[in-house]
This record gives sequence, structure tokens and C-alpha cells, in this order.
Amino acid sequence: MKPIKDSNPFEDDFLSESISATKQLHMLGQSIWLDNITRELLNSGTLQHYIDHLSVTGLTSNPTIFDKAIKDGDNYNQAIAEKAANGLSGEALFFELALEDLTRAADLLRPIFDNTDGMDGWVSLEVSPLLVNNTAGTVAAAVDLHKRAKRSNLFIKIPGTPAGLAAIEETIFAGVPVNVTLLFSSEQYLAAAEAYMRGIERRIAKGLDPKVGSVASLFISRWDVAVNDKVSSNLRNRLGIAIAQQAYKTYCELLAAPHWQSLKAAGAQSQRLLWASTGSKDPTISDSYYVSALAAPHTINTIPEKTLLSFSKDGALSSVMSIDGVDAESKLLEFAVEGIDVGALADQLQQEGADAFIQSWNDLLAVIEQKSQQVKTSTSKNSKSENDEAPF
Repeated sequence: MKPIKDSNPFEDDFLSESISATKQLHMLGQSIWLDNITRELLNSGTLQHYIDHLSVTGLTSNPTIFDKAIKDGDNYNQAIAEKAANGLSGEALFFELALEDLTRAADLLRPIFDNTDGMDGWVSLEVSPLLVNNTAGTVAAAVDLHKRAKRSNLFIKIPGTPAGLAAIEETIFAGVPVNVTLLFSSEQYLAAAEAYMRGIERRIAKGLDPKVGSVASLFISRWDVAVNDKVSSNLRNRLGIAIAQQAYKTYCELLAAPHWQSLKAAGAQSQRLLWASTGSKDPTISDSYYVSALAAPHTINTIPEKTLLSFSKDGALSSVMSIDGVDAESKLLEFAVEGIDVGALADQLQQEGADAFIQSWNDLLAVIEQKSQQVKTSTSKNSKSENDEAPF
């Protein structure tokens, strides 16, 4: 890691205690996105507060987030009742709910999107995880969801699995912005970046606008969850950061390469690298451990709400990620010595991530069905009660 003061022109501002930690990241050139969406966040004005005061410039969602939001409160009950009464159920009902929330969030972030020429101010909505191995179905769903949202600053999330890579290329070619999710290694990141560039190249060949937004989301903390019980204590909570450093080197090399520079000259916008799964899972480290460690220009960190609040209160920056990846290579060698096969584990984590989203998706649809049935039962009882009390 290289000290900020050695590599950043704003060193005095960065080291000033009067500048908040979130503002320091923003000045460094790293975007902070909130990894959460609930109707309460929108209704209470909390999301707007995060935008105004904590330098939040984007937002991501996934099936697990929506599952928790709908299950743990009653903010969606009325909307579920209304949509169920109109004959909606299952995935169709869910996407109506999700689009309502995310279009509201997109509108709050639209000024940022406009002021940054589309580099920031995005929200993300994932296609059904049940489509993970269905390339054609994923592309069709992505195009449909983006069209229904009618928001330029909405990403459609597509997993960077083997089947997903083809869908990413086709969706970009169709002009739909993509957040590539479930990436776990430099190799997986590079494959996603190449799929994105192929889509852009095809647009250029057809005389279409090459400016189609995209980010590539690399998951971090799940690496450490997977290996912490298998390695020496001095390696605990170190693998995710090493993987990120390695990917950042690959990312910087790609942006400097002639291939990308030619696309940029044609008007394409770079696919930014995004750190995902950055909330700490180990109670022995701080909530903002990964946020502090992943400070890097021209990247995004999508942060759980708890982690955002912790970092804004107690977080601190003292270094910025190096682009040479030297620290990563030496650290990964230590893991290899202890028997960790990073390539095999990356594939395993990607599959487990896809499986986990399918489980959350099924749980989510079950919750929606349960709440729909509760509404129908309540309506039926009320109707019966009114009929019993009605005069003859």
C-alpha cells in the first residue's frame, strides 16, 4: 500500500481531521454507493440524507436485500395488497415493487448522474436469479426491466457466470446498462470486462452510440469467511484484500491498454470496478475494515448501511491502493503455501453466491405469497363481517 501523501494531490485535505471519512473517499475519486434499498429509506428521507451528508452517490440492491426489506416490516403490505387485488403474484408482483422503489431512488440520484456525465448516480436491479444459466432469458429480462423503469441511470445486474458473460455482451449491445455481479477474481473480472468491450465493439461496428454504462462488482469479504478457519491467524481477513489488490492492478492495466483506449477514443465510457460485499463478517475487526483497506481512485465501494454509518463516524484513511499489485502477489503466495487454491475457490464462491441468491429469491417470493394470502384472508373476513351486520 502506498501512502496517500505520496500519490494524491489533495494530501493536505485528506489528512485534515475536519474532512469526514466519506468526503475523503469522494475526493480520492472513489464513489460510495449504498448497498441497501427499503421503502422506509425512501419515505423517511434517510436516503436523501445519505446523499446530502455522507457522500453517497449511488445504490445497489439484490434479492437478499429485498427479501429482508419485505419480510421484516409492513411498509410493503398495502402495495402488495393492491397488486394482488389486480391479479399480480410471484415475480411479476415483486418486480412492480422493486421498480417503484428503484425508480424513486434513481430520481433522487439523477442530479448526480447528470453532473458526472453518467459516471455516477446509478441504482441497480437484478434479473431473476432463476435465469442464471439462461442466456437468452437473461437478455430478454434485462431489456424488459430497463424499458419498464424508464430511467437512464438504472443498471440491470447480471451475474458474471459462464452463461452470464454471453448475456452481458448481448445486453450491452442492446444498449442496456449492466452491473456485472458475482465476480470473485481477477480472471472473472477480466472475462466480464472483455464481454463488455465486445458488446461495445459491436455497437461501434453498427454505428450505434458506444456510451453504455457498466460496472464490474468484485465480492470481497466472502473470501475471508471461506478461509479464516483454514489458515494461520496472521492471514485472517487478508485474502479478500489481496484479491482486490490483484484485480485493481488488472483493472488499471486494462484501462491503459491500447484496446480500451481505442474504444474510449470512439466515445465509450469505462466500465468501473466496484467493491461489493464490503461489510465485515468477523466481529474481531471493525465494521469499516474493508472500506478503509479498499480506498482506490476510479472505483466504487457499495457499502451496507451499518458499515456506512460506522465508517462515517469512526472511519479513517491513511493509504491508497497501489496499482502494481506487489503486496497482493506476496500475500497470495502465503495463502498458496497454506493450501488455498484461489482459482478453484473463486469458482466455488461464484457458484455458492448464485445458489444463495436463488435461495433468497425463493424466500422472497414465498414472503410475497404469504402476505398476499394474509390480505385476501383479511379482506374475506371483513366482507363476511359486513354482510353479517347488514340489515335485511
